[in-house]
Amino acid sequence: MTTATTTPANARMLGLAHYAARAVLESVLTRHGVGFQQQITLRPVALAAGPVDRGQLAADTAAGLKVDEDSVQGTIDELITAGLLGTDASDVRITDAGRELFERITKETGAASARIWGDLPEEDLATAGRVLTLITERANAELAAVAK
Repeated sequence: MTTATTTPANARMLGLAHYAARAVLESVLTRHGVGFQQQITLRPVALAAGPVDRGQLAADTAAGLKVDEDSVQGTIDELITAGLLGTDASDVRITDAGRELFERITKETGAASARIWGDLPEEDLATAGRVLTLITERANAELAAVAK
């Protein structure tokens, strides 16, 4: 069922869209025995041309997910223990098993994303992109102000 609305976007709508999309992702991740934070941490390493600095990975992931770096360091340890990441000194790299898992998850989520996003007009996506970027910037500024 497709629903169109003329109601202006608000925080509740944004939250509902986020949680619906995240539930789709997590249904795929669960089938593969991977958690959300593990996938978000694995992704930049899988996409990198080479090894990734572990500290920078933890910092970037923590900033994106709004979690503490120690939590992400624990997630990196989990991925290493699972054989999905390898480590060399202060760098991490994707293993063959990690790449295979990442590609399977990407294929499954890509199909779902195509069904969810595929027929949306480009101009609507461009507008939504601009609005969501602005909301993210403002929310990050609000968080920074509260943290002071």
